[in-house]
Amino acid sequence: MMAFMDKDFLLTNDTAKALFEEAKDVPIIDYHNHLSPKEIYEDRCFDNIAQVWLGGDHYKWRAMRANGISEKLITGDGAPFDKFVAWADTVQNLIGNPLYHWTHLELQRYFGITTALNPETAKDIWDKCNALLKTKEYSVRNLLRMQNVSVLCTTDDPADSLEWHRKIAEDGFEIKVLPSFRPEKAMGIEKDGFATYIEKLGGVAGLQITDVSSLLKALSIRLKFFTDNGCRVSDHSLEGLFYVKATEAEVNKIFKKGLAAAPLTEEEIAKFKGYILTELGRKYSKAGIVMQLHIGAIRNNSKRFYELLGADTGFDAMADFAYAPQLAAVLSEMDLTDELPKTILYCLNPKDTEMLAVMASTFCSNEQGIKGKVQLGAAWWFCDHKNGMERQIEAMSDAGLISTSVGMLTDSRSFLSFPRHELYRRILCNKIGTWVEAGEYPADLSYLRTLVKRICGGNAGEYFGL
Repeated sequence: MMAFMDKDFLLTNDTAKALFEEAKDVPIIDYHNHLSPKEIYEDRCFDNIAQVWLGGDHYKWRAMRANGISEKLITGDGAPFDKFVAWADTVQNLIGNPLYHWTHLELQRYFGITTALNPETAKDIWDKCNALLKTKEYSVRNLLRMQNVSVLCTTDDPADSLEWHRKIAEDGFEIKVLPSFRPEKAMGIEKDGFATYIEKLGGVAGLQITDVSSLLKALSIRLKFFTDNGCRVSDHSLEGLFYVKATEAEVNKIFKKGLAAAPLTEEEIAKFKGYILTELGRKYSKAGIVMQLHIGAIRNNSKRFYELLGADTGFDAMADFAYAPQLAAVLSEMDLTDELPKTILYCLNPKDTEMLAVMASTFCSNEQGIKGKVQLGAAWWFCDHKNGMERQIEAMSDAGLISTSVGMLTDSRSFLSFPRHELYRRILCNKIGTWVEAGEYPADLSYLRTLVKRICGGNAGEYFGL
């Protein structure tokens, strides 16, 4: 029997163990997360482990609800220690769930605690974690330093002032905290408050937005502001029908309807979004910005809890729709004029993994020597577990070159989430080691050590221009 999550956790052969020795200390480039730049600038210290673990983590909230925990102890006004004990009870029941591994890696790597968390050990772990969190050594910046983070790319609206990113840069913090360009609200023509947001965007850009041309000009102005402040990546969430080819005249009519809050058909929404996405993609290509497409979420499914708690509280799910034709069409539209930017494709429904891997390899041609110009992204959200990571690695290897992968990300709101990179690195090294020891690839450790270091950081540095 193997020891519980020891130094050889998930490493089942000698080659895997040797490769992980090379991978484990590669500086982390976390190119997609939802961390607060304000909290990084202010170097926040947390009051207790419940605050840092349960304060905004909808992954944990979902698990606690499934364990029958009262909402008072999840998002409600329950005492922090009571919430922590409820989480400890949930953890003990998480066998096979990635949260179990994440939780215990975080206890080990940040707090040196190797004891399994459960209701019986909760008080002792609570006391040990809180004693450390009260020290300056456990401030937000030091938590990042503990995990050897070198670059963070947060997720930011085009109208954001980037005040905190600029203050961090001026402060001389050695870890780069860079903005990402996420124009979701500018494309959300079907959402409440669209016209109000467009007016706000115009004000920040210094122009009046009256048509699609002026909208794109405003977005272009803001993109330039973002790139001037270190932005290297954009992010788009695509849900449902997202591309129907349309002319600028058609899209202008749709845009004016959206500003007037007039009813829109699904096709009109897709024409608008597809047109804006295509035009932004061309701008990204010119600016050297990577385009991320996160595809397949169906959000806020519980109307009751959406009205009670709002968005991003654990009530999203995987969508189930066929989108290969429209994805191929939107990528081809940009590729037609050789203006397809470097692009990362993520699926939320695992059934789309192999389709995206093949689709990505279809659009990799370029004369700039970019490796993996379009590629399958890391296992995302509900796929972010051992099975999902293995499937992503296998799909990218089957249809393309895993050697070009930009590796893992956290997609997290938690400052304790960075051991997810270690989990990925262990799984990656074990997968490669298994291939080698099965005689499917030569035991060329010199090359393989270089390979895993590239996948775990080097490729991302080159791909994102860092």
